[in-house]
Amino acid sequence: MSETSVAARSQIRLLLSAVFLAYLAQMTLNPVIAPLSRAVGLAEWQVGLTISVAALMVVVTSQWWGRRSQSAGRKPVLVSALVIAAAAMTGFAVVAILGMSGAFTGFALFVGFLVLRGVGFGGALAAMIPTAQAYIADVTDDPEARVKGMSGLGAVQGVAMIMGSVLGGVLAIFGLAVAVIAVPILLLGGVVLVATRLRREPRTGLIEQPRRVRALDPRVWPYLVTGFGLFTALGFIQVVTGFLVQDRLDVAGGAAGALTGAALLAAGLGMVLAQTVIVPRSGWSPRTLLRVGAVTALAGFVLLTPDAGAVPLFAGIGCIGLGLGIAMPGYSAGPSLSMDRDEQGGLAGLLGATTGLTFVVAPTLGTALYAIWGPLPVIAGGAVCAAVALFVWVSPAIAARRR
Repeated sequence: MSETSVAARSQIRLLLSAVFLAYLAQMTLNPVIAPLSRAVGLAEWQVGLTISVAALMVVVTSQWWGRRSQSAGRKPVLVSALVIAAAAMTGFAVVAILGMSGAFTGFALFVGFLVLRGVGFGGALAAMIPTAQAYIADVTDDPEARVKGMSGLGAVQGVAMIMGSVLGGVLAIFGLAVAVIAVPILLLGGVVLVATRLRREPRTGLIEQPRRVRALDPRVWPYLVTGFGLFTALGFIQVVTGFLVQDRLDVAGGAAGALTGAALLAAGLGMVLAQTVIVPRSGWSPRTLLRVGAVTALAGFVLLTPDAGAVPLFAGIGCIGLGLGIAMPGYSAGPSLSMDRDEQGGLAGLLGATTGLTFVVAPTLGTALYAIWGPLPVIAGGAVCAAVALFVWVSPAIAARRR
C-alpha cells in the first residue's frame, strides 16, 4: 500500500471519529428527549416540531456545507460545525435544567428548545455527513471501495446509536439532567480531536468553485426518491419511539429513558450488523442493497405495528435498523459513482439535504398521528416503506452505475 493511500486511510479514520462523536452526542440525547419533554411540560407536537426544525436546517445548509468542505477544507468546516454544536447544546442543557426546576416554562422554554436544539444543533450537525462523504468519494475510485467507504460512515453512525442509546439510558437512571449535560461534553471532545489531529488539506487539493448538483439530474433522482421514502418511514417512528416505550410498557421517568435506550440500541445493533458484516461481505451493488434493505425494513414495521409487548417492539425496531443499515450505503454510493470529482461535495450535500427534508415533516406528523392513535405513525411509516420497496424492485431507473 502506498504512503498516499495509508495517509488517506488515516484521515478517513479521523473524519469517521469526528462523525462518531457528533452522532454519539445526538444519540445520547435521544433516549431522554421524550421523558425530558414531559418533565418540562412540553407537548408531543412541540418535541416533534423541534426535530423538524433541526431537519429543516439540514435541508437548508447541507449543500453549502458540502461545497464549503471542498473549497475551504474539511478541517475548518468540521471545527466550525463542532464548536457551533457544542455551544448550542450547552445552551440547551441550561434551558432544560431550568425547565425541570420550574424556573423556565411555557412558550419561552419551547422557543429555547426550538432555537438551540433545532436551529443551532441541527444546522451544525448538517456539516458532518456531507464533509465525510465528499472526502470518501474523493479518495475512492472503484464501486466496491466506494460502497465499503460509505458503509464505514454508516457503521460509525450505527455504533454511535448503540453507544448513545446505552449511555443516554444509563445516565438517565442518575437523572435526566446528567444525560443532557453529557451532550456538549462529547461535542467538545470532537472539537479537540479535529483541531489537534486532523491535517488540513494543501491548497492544491481543494476545489475553488465546486459544482452544484441538481435534484432532477437523471444520475441522482432515483436514489433521492428512494432515500426520501426510507428516511420518511424512519422519521414517522423515530421520535415516537420513546412514547411507544412509555405507553406500551407502562413506564416513566428514568426507567422510560433506560428502556427507550434499549429500543434504540436494538436499531443500532441492526445497523452495525448490516454495515460491518452484511454490506462488506456481500459485494452487492447499490441497487441490490436498496432492494434488500427496503424489504427488511418493511418487515420491521410489520412487527412493530401491533401492541404485543416488549419483544415484538424491540425486534421490530431492530429489524428497521438492519434494513436501513443495508440500504444506506446503496443510497450514498450509487449516485456518487456517476459524479465527477468537483460534483462530489454538492452531491453529498444534496443527499444530506434529502435525508433532512424527510425529518422536516415526518416527526411533527408522526407525533400528531400518535396523539390521535398510537399505532398510526407506525402504519404510516410501513405504508411508505412498502411503496419504496415496490419502487426499487420494479423501477429500471435504479441501477448499479459506474463512472
